[in-house]
Amino acid sequence: MDRVRIEELAVEVVIGVYDWEREQTQPLLLDLWLETDFSAAFASDALEDALNYADIAERVRAFCEASRYQLLETLAGAVLRLLLEQYNASRAGVRIRKPRAIAPAMAVIECERGRDFLE
Repeated sequence: MDRVRIEELAVEVVIGVYDWEREQTQPLLLDLWLETDFSAAFASDALEDALNYADIAERVRAFCEASRYQLLETLAGAVLRLLLEQYNASRAGVRIRKPRAIAPAMAVIECERGRDFLE
């Protein structure tokens, strides 16, 4: 299976469980991946037969910045659902880094799901 990756997509999001986190945006970095079949794109060299990276990045950025989740895990699940629904990938994954979660380290979550996640 072939894989498209978008790495270090920077978003500003209201996320967190503490009151101070709900009052301002915080930076997150997202890595996304979608498994699909590149065979049609190999043959045609046409964008309509491939995944449009710019479209994926913009949709995910807009979705995240409009969200108001408490947990990174919940945001990750919502992003996975978006990727699987909108781009017909057989599997999708997301890694989210929250630089300000625990000084002097970075909190990171990572998850991956297949199409059965949509059922």
